[in-house]
Amino acid sequence: MGCSNRSIEGFILLGFSDWPQLEPVRFVLISIFYSLTLLGNSTIIALSVLDPQLHTPMYFFLCHLSFLDLCYTTSTVPQLLINLHGPDHTITYGGCVAQLFIFLALASTECVLLVVMSFDRYAAVCRPLHYTTIMHPQLCQILALVTWLGGLVNSLIQTSLMMAMPLCGVQILNHFFCEMPVFLKLACADTNGTEAKMLVARAIILVVPAALIVGSYVHIVRAVLRVKCMSGRRKAFGTCRSHLLVVSLFFGTGIYTYLQPKSSYSESRGKFAALFYTIVSPMLNPLIYTLRNKDVKEALKKVLGVVSDSG
Repeated sequence: MGCSNRSIEGFILLGFSDWPQLEPVRFVLISIFYSLTLLGNSTIIALSVLDPQLHTPMYFFLCHLSFLDLCYTTSTVPQLLINLHGPDHTITYGGCVAQLFIFLALASTECVLLVVMSFDRYAAVCRPLHYTTIMHPQLCQILALVTWLGGLVNSLIQTSLMMAMPLCGVQILNHFFCEMPVFLKLACADTNGTEAKMLVARAIILVVPAALIVGSYVHIVRAVLRVKCMSGRRKAFGTCRSHLLVVSLFFGTGIYTYLQPKSSYSESRGKFAALFYTIVSPMLNPLIYTLRNKDVKEALKKVLGVVSDSG
């Protein structure tokens, strides 16, 4: 069997073919989840653009998060739906590498963006009098640019390292999309050096942001505990609760999947963890941020009121 990337024409994505009788049910459920993801995140973006009251740093970054989640989910779910709907589970080598690069870039960008959003919450809670000075529009635009560039650079490094690895054996990926851990399972020859480099890159993009977020919330909790008024405490905690929940969902499953060595990675558990951070989390994000958010509810009422009046 060949061990050269140039001899590879494509891959077979097994997806969830272990349970073929459940594929129609999965197709319907994932279609519903994907539709809700598109609707929810598109609504957040539209409201953030249309309502002047939402032209704040918090909603500026939330708009970026919603756009990321739209792209993030779209990079994987359509391929999964195609595989669930028909017998053809193949993907070309070029398509697989492109999917890997795009997914890594978007996921890495989201890691950095969640750090930026935690910094925004830190400034709002710990430096309320200087908040508008700290989070001025120019800084927000620079931070957003840095998050996107950081994601692209990380993806470029990891994808390049992956493409340099020789792949051996039958080109079957026990997954529903082209993800790094299952790619590593196909690598042959001595890949310990490359794996170590990739592990360092993944640790930097996952562990460092998670540590920075935890640090910012330690300061936030200290600041909130100094507030004597209980209603003030509840309001301060409420502004951060949604962001902390998103962080826990995203980083928890991401660290579980990406910081395991190749030898201990379970493809079956990896598939289900990936379902969570590629489908469930992007669907929940709009609900988490808006369920108890009065500003978003008011903006939605205004937009719907304008639409009904014009109709």
